[in-house]
Amino acid sequence: MTHYHVRWMIRRDMTEILQIEAQSFANPWDEEEFVKILRQRNCIGMVAEHDSRVVGFVIYELHKFHIEFLNLAVAADMRGRGVGRALIGRLIGKLSLQGNRRTMLRCRISEYNDAAIRWLSRRGLRAKGIDRQFLTDDGTSCDAIRMEYRLDDREADRVIESIVSADGKAIHVRREEREE
Repeated sequence: MTHYHVRWMIRRDMTEILQIEAQSFANPWDEEEFVKILRQRNCIGMVAEHDSRVVGFVIYELHKFHIEFLNLAVAADMRGRGVGRALIGRLIGKLSLQGNRRTMLRCRISEYNDAAIRWLSRRGLRAKGIDRQFLTDDGTSCDAIRMEYRLDDREADRVIESIVSADGKAIHVRREEREE
């Protein structure tokens, strides 16, 4: 599998990001929209690079208990090569079970975007609800599927999890032995 370097988005990436955005969406964001969103205190952008070329990006918001990604796209000639998986993987890597940290990754996808819903499902996100009258990029509204990846849900699939004891030492507890 090809390795992609995932790093923070910088201003000079914008030309390649706009090209990827235009390849990916019928109503792409323009530079002004990207700048407006990224100027918000809780919004962050990351890019995936391959051979010194930006081949994908993700824009996400940090909230107290979750991360919500707003936009994710991959260059047309790089789709199906693990770029999106690397970006989602980086977001999932930012989740934590320790203390009152972010334990959930979520997004909202148009009910008509079957390909994205299937792709996100293969990455571990699950449909958890419907947001009525979701405003799409073109200004129309439709219902959106709210998809979530909960770290604790995924950890439940693994029998052992690491938790921190009161004295700060890491211990391992089998989930079925832990009192809920």
